[in-house]
Amino acid sequence: MNHVSVLDLIRDDLERTEALLRERPVDQHEAIGAALDLLIGGGGKRLRPTLTLLSARLCGADLRQAIYAAAAVEMLHTATLIHDDLVDGSLVRRGVGTLNASWTPGATVLTGDYVFARAAYLVSLTDNVRLMSRFAETLMVICNGEVRQLFDGRRRQASCQEYEQRIYAKTASLIALSAEAGAILAAADARTMGALRAYGERLGLAFQIVDDVLDFVADEETLGKPVGSDLRQGLITLPTLCYLEEHPDDPAVRRALENPTDEAVRTAVQIIAASPATGQALQTARQHAEQAKAALHPLADDPYRAALLELADFTIRRRF
Repeated sequence: MNHVSVLDLIRDDLERTEALLRERPVDQHEAIGAALDLLIGGGGKRLRPTLTLLSARLCGADLRQAIYAAAAVEMLHTATLIHDDLVDGSLVRRGVGTLNASWTPGATVLTGDYVFARAAYLVSLTDNVRLMSRFAETLMVICNGEVRQLFDGRRRQASCQEYEQRIYAKTASLIALSAEAGAILAAADARTMGALRAYGERLGLAFQIVDDVLDFVADEETLGKPVGSDLRQGLITLPTLCYLEEHPDDPAVRRALENPTDEAVRTAVQIIAASPATGQALQTARQHAEQAKAALHPLADDPYRAALLELADFTIRRRF
């Protein structure tokens, strides 16, 4: 099974989800509508709604509820991107300007808040209290992770364990919720819920590590943002951690972390990309992807389980 056939399994469900994402309440301000048109229409992998819909189909959940849940997790993801771009001072995402590149901080924050509220409204339409609770818990994990990163300071060389905790909060927690959501809606047994949640957690870690590797080895057109963005923001990701384990005193990399000028970052990116560090980081991502697949072993073999397995492989293959 390839990525195309994965999407073919739920194509109609995804189209209904997409239509829901593009719905605009009658009294919604035109500026918010324009922002959502830009953000929702700006591409993106739709990984989170795909996981929700596959798990719903796998577990036999009500499809009307599943589509609300799928739209909710994507809307929540969109809201986090708005606030992340503002906090990080990012001016470009997916090749287009961010909201904060042209709006005031106040307008950007309020729009992000609105999108969070829209996500909460969509998940409430499932009428599933357990899913609403998990949704709120996940949002707390995401925000707590961002606050920890702000207060603990950037440019500090974290351990690999601290790095994994950070990317769990940033990325894997929401991907885990997305994979678990269908099982929650279907009131599946604890084993099934646990399997899908564990799958999502490991898939999310693999997904973010691959993103962090791409920040060194992909080009700006592929990334949709400047290469080395993490270093520019003082974020030490797994490729840099792997490199510093072998070269703790490399002056060029230390210079980029302490004073991330364009030239310093460009030099550090070239050094790290040419080293074994990116391969080591990618190997860690592969291990997480294999653990994600192993988590699904207790579940019955069917096309939706096979699609989830294929998504784990695709996460590692993408753009390489």
